[in-house]
Amino acid sequence: MITIRNDLTRKQNFTWVDVREMDRDDIRILTGEYMLPSEMIADIMDVDEMARIEKEDDYTFIICRRPSNEDDDEENPLERRSIPLGIIIYPDKVITICRGDSVVIDDFAKRRFRQCPVDTKEGFVISILGKTALVYIRLLKYINRQKDIVEEQLNKAIMNYELLQLLSIQKSLVYITTSVTGNQSLLEKLQKVSYFKLNNEDEEEFWEDAITDNRQAIEMAKTYTNILNGTMDAYASVIGNNMNVIMQRLTVISLCLMFPTFITGFFGMNVDLPGQGIRWAWIILAIVCALVAIVGTIVINHTNNRSVMKANKGIIPKRKKEKNFTPSEIKYMRRKKATIEEEDS
Repeated sequence: MITIRNDLTRKQNFTWVDVREMDRDDIRILTGEYMLPSEMIADIMDVDEMARIEKEDDYTFIICRRPSNEDDDEENPLERRSIPLGIIIYPDKVITICRGDSVVIDDFAKRRFRQCPVDTKEGFVISILGKTALVYIRLLKYINRQKDIVEEQLNKAIMNYELLQLLSIQKSLVYITTSVTGNQSLLEKLQKVSYFKLNNEDEEEFWEDAITDNRQAIEMAKTYTNILNGTMDAYASVIGNNMNVIMQRLTVISLCLMFPTFITGFFGMNVDLPGQGIRWAWIILAIVCALVAIVGTIVINHTNNRSVMKANKGIIPKRKKEKNFTPSEIKYMRRKKATIEEEDS
């Protein structure tokens, strides 16, 4: 859909051609009426296209990365990707092209651009880049809140669904980090080229704010990524530890079943069995096996608890340091120490 907008501000000295959700007719108009190369449109439609700027004879071509909307990721809302946004600057107009709807472009279409210098073409371009950085910051905060919610659910019970959600968040952070890094390179390059010059101090100040916001988005993305990587490693260790506990219990069960298997295998030969004349001998044997298994489990648990108590013994401070603690803490430590001494005896 192609929309021509001339009503951003009263001082607007250019025409904005807003192109979103293109179809074949829109592509035909862009290549025929506006003389845009088909290769350029194909680059904008490529989801993996990197941010860059190119200068041609009649226009300046810019591609930046903008965050996708939730509607674009209905299958997994936590996995948010980035999509290219094309900006073509002519002497008298600016054309913006994106393959779907965009929060950034929609804000300008609905005149939600407070303190953005949109009176000139250059100001309008840096306003889009600055607005994109702010949207990335909001998206990162949203992803971090969702991560905290998933972690709270994982603290109750480690389930595959929550782990897959963390994996989706991790992928989103990687996409966002790559995108904002590319946008940062684009903003810094715009400062160096001679064919993109700002017109007043307000635009220069907004440009600096856009660079600062984009740098903040980069640091936030890196920080959240490092925290999430540590969280994933911690949960992987917890899963491994739980697996070790399960394997220990299965080993104990196997050892308990080994003795009756050995006995039945030994007496399975052509020899007389003890108690073979008793009708209910197999019930007695089953009861004995169950008692052996229960006693073995109790002994192993008692040994493990005693090892944990001895490991924690060095954590409790000595009496001469009790003056640094509150009365309730001293009472708790004395009770804990008495319990350990009783277990040792």
